[in-house]
Amino acid sequence: MSAQWQKQAESTVQELRQNAYPGRGIIIGLTPDATRYMQVYWIMGRSENSRNRIFVPEENGFLRTEAADPAKLSDPSLIIYYPLRHTDGAHIVTNGDQTDTIYEALRQGGTFEQALGTRTYEPDPQNFTPRISGIVDLNDKQNAYKLSILKSNENDESQTKRQYFHYENAIAGYGHFISTYVGDGNPLPSFQGEPKLAPLFNNAQETASYYWSLLNEDNKISLLVKTIGVDDGSISLTVFNKEV
Repeated sequence: MSAQWQKQAESTVQELRQNAYPGRGIIIGLTPDATRYMQVYWIMGRSENSRNRIFVPEENGFLRTEAADPAKLSDPSLIIYYPLRHTDGAHIVTNGDQTDTIYEALRQGGTFEQALGTRTYEPDPQNFTPRISGIVDLNDKQNAYKLSILKSNENDESQTKRQYFHYENAIAGYGHFISTYVGDGNPLPSFQGEPKLAPLFNNAQETASYYWSLLNEDNKISLLVKTIGVDDGSISLTVFNKEV
């Protein structure tokens, strides 16, 4: 299967390289040496307000978005949030404030799916940007990781499509990728189909540099790579912020 996986991953990379605007993206998988889970998350933007952001790691391992220039922040909704939180071995990554919804649900004994069942796509007509979320829960003995997409039905706000993808086993050297969009447009076309296989590297800096270089130079804003030790739960963070 390794040749097939490599071919699929190369196809994903080529699509990303040619896509001017995948929007926000998540990749979750396993390093080639199978010692660490890896979460990759990036943000992109077209407007001045969307581009006025940076990733700010906190000492507790959480990470938040913050205005690069507070004086230029016109609307904090949908762009200021925590992409990363973790609790009791469960490591959450999302593209919005549903991070907090999942975090609080887990702390109260709920599940990833239950938490997202209370949320919908983002309230930004006409795009209705999908909410994309992922989790690595070291206490979950059935699943290595999960991904989710909440999106409108072809930009019709009357219905939310809820898609959940559970991966019982991770593939060393690969992750699964989802994004908010499949390209530029008006309205922006939402991600379609199943998550796509994407390559990962043992070195977090190498993984970060690899995906940073694939993203459109004008539209990319920030990118992070988080690693989670399979055996001990130790974490590391690598963050790229575009110079503005």
